[in-house]
Amino acid sequence: MINRLELHSISKRYPSVVANDGINLSVKPGEIHAVLGENGAGKSTLMKIIYGSVKPDAGKVLWNGKEVHIANPAMARELGIAMVFQHFSLFDTLTVVENIALGLPGDTKLDELARRISDTAEQYGLELEPQRHVHTLSVGECQRVEIVRALLAKPQLLILDEPTSVLTPQAVEKLFATLRKLAAEGCSILYISHKLDEIRALCDTCTVVRAGKNTGICDPREESAASLSRMMIGCEPPPIKHVLRSPGQTLLAVKNLSLKKSHPFATELSDINFELRAGEIVGIAGVSGNGQQELLAALSGEDPRAEAQMILLQGERVGHFNPAQRRERGLGFVPEERLGRGAVPDMSLADNILLSHQTGATISGGFIRKHAIVKMATDVIERFVVKAGGPHAAARSLSGGNLQKYIVGREVMRNPKVLIVAQPTWGVDVGAAAQIRAELVALRDAGCALLVISEELDELFQISDRLMVIAKGRLSPSIASSAATIDLIGQWMSGMWNDTVVTPLKEVVYA
Repeated sequence: MINRLELHSISKRYPSVVANDGINLSVKPGEIHAVLGENGAGKSTLMKIIYGSVKPDAGKVLWNGKEVHIANPAMARELGIAMVFQHFSLFDTLTVVENIALGLPGDTKLDELARRISDTAEQYGLELEPQRHVHTLSVGECQRVEIVRALLAKPQLLILDEPTSVLTPQAVEKLFATLRKLAAEGCSILYISHKLDEIRALCDTCTVVRAGKNTGICDPREESAASLSRMMIGCEPPPIKHVLRSPGQTLLAVKNLSLKKSHPFATELSDINFELRAGEIVGIAGVSGNGQQELLAALSGEDPRAEAQMILLQGERVGHFNPAQRRERGLGFVPEERLGRGAVPDMSLADNILLSHQTGATISGGFIRKHAIVKMATDVIERFVVKAGGPHAAARSLSGGNLQKYIVGREVMRNPKVLIVAQPTWGVDVGAAAQIRAELVALRDAGCALLVISEELDELFQISDRLMVIAKGRLSPSIASSAATIDLIGQWMSGMWNDTVVTPLKEVVYA
């Protein structure tokens, strides 16, 4: 059988790093093939070479047995290759249907395309509104646009980078059924995920990449999560230590928070109430687009429409305060969007320190203390093992996972009283994810109050003391993580919690 795709000795070098060093890869027709590696291992560069957006320095590519030189993504699409990038390629000021139309022939009718988008989205359980502008979408909803755009092309090879981070457990199973059906019809799938259980459940073959080189090929169905982790990072991630403790005083309280839609496609927040106490982690689960974005904006101060008394920070009414004023009072914030909100892409890592560290330590007499921000950036890089070309490297030069470690580290090292984190380990490898989660638990143990909004249910169960669910702008009651189940939280993610009897929380919670 002729392989659908073959890569022979692919190499790609950049001034400060060797991204790919003689990598070989073979994908058969109808095969679901995982590419596994830690952040910065070279996976994304390799996928971009296959898709034509990066040119290799050496090596050759064979497509259906014939050598090809994929000059650009348009040529890749003509060959039958579709890709969903981890960092999206969408125009904010265009609608969903207009964005998808950009890669199609000029005579494509938008109304007909909108119907195809809706049908495809419904078929695969990916809710989308074709007429919404992209700037109104959450990160998870943008990912749905990318997935649907790829599926519309009916590709021979589909490259998926972290495709399940926006889905409920039930929707993940539906997507897996779809991918298996596509594979049975002859479509090859390259699947990049840091969720080892997903790879073991879905994929036929797994190629492991470490530091830009092949380190092994295996059948993931015959491996354990631990053995895959050892192949990927050389060891198993350390377990997070749980410590029994009672939470302290309330540091953040949200009372009767209701906000109308800020734009036609926003989610209205309705009667949000919860308290966050010192020394606890409260997790909020939910499918992307159910009000997470609006709640984060209200809590961070980016949306100042809340009444003053609706948000209390250490007992002070801060509903009208801007983000800087809330930071001065001990609030830390990690947004879900890394490039553009968490970090300015073209600024250095040192300069990006100023996004959250505007104090006397970094600014004196109206002048930036350059040596101070370089020292802070260096400390974050070293403590969080960020793979970067030093504190002067541009934020956009980092892989997604390494940039995430830097942004989280920047906030953790401020020692906030209250830390709000959105999608802390989205697209992050198992080793880095374990480190980030351990740092969050350590902050909790030091008395910080943490609110973690994530679509990774395993993550929320692992680090949270209490769990809540947001659905259609409403917030469920809280439940002790030890008393919750995946099935229950999955049911609540559909908005069905009114008929559930919630056991009252005990004073002692777990870490």
